Amino acid sequence: MTHFTQSPATLRLAGLLYLAIIICGISAEMLFRGPLVDTGDAAATASAIRDAVGTFRLAIAADILMAAADAALAILLYIIFRPVAPVLALAAMVFRLIQSVIITMNLMHMQSALLLITGAPDFAVLQAEEMALHALNLHAHGYDLGLVFFAINSLLTGVLIWVSGLFPRLVGAGIAAAGIVYLIGGFLRFFAPALFEAFAPAYAVTVLAEGAFCLVLLSGWTRQRRMRAA
Repeated sequence: MTHFTQSPATLRLAGLLYLAIIICGISAEMLFRGPLVDTGDAAATASAIRDAVGTFRLAIAADILMAAADAALAILLYIIFRPVAPVLALAAMVFRLIQSVIITMNLMHMQSALLLITGAPDFAVLQAEEMALHALNLHAHGYDLGLVFFAINSLLTGVLIWVSGLFPRLVGAGIAAAGIVYLIGGFLRFFAPALFEAFAPAYAVTVLAEGAFCLVLLSGWTRQRRMRAA
């Protein structure tokens, strides 16, 4: 048998992520969402959610955090088990990431319920135009939910640019700033929608930062090549 070791820090981080998944999962279902939902009484469920919108949104937030932690844990577990069985470790990571995506996209059903209950309580009399507008609103929410996870990617990419020395650090700082904008915008869309429109101009930062990074990549010109050319 081949022996291998792993950094204690890696193992501890994996453990912390697992703990976060457990706490967020249990909290979302048993503390925040479960007490509000009566699967046999739609009227009672709607009334309970209207009276505790903040609690229902906490369930969504907890599930978002759980999915993010799950994706991170999938990668860490792949790193941990890769020396033992690379193919199986990769397969396990892929399936866990698929689970994270499904869980995340499934949250849109919760958001749809919240929008219908709080914005259109008399669903039976909704006109086609109103339903179409609701569908467009739901699409906007789904897009911003995806951007929450892209925000995490942007923050990590910004750090990678900064520490790698391949590209100007200003580009890395810009990409990280774009990640912060995406993160704030996504959470405002879900948890403080009244503030979202006021925050919208901040998305100009994302256009500038990602445009700059795109141009640097297209040039194929790294800082090292500039230094050698000089």
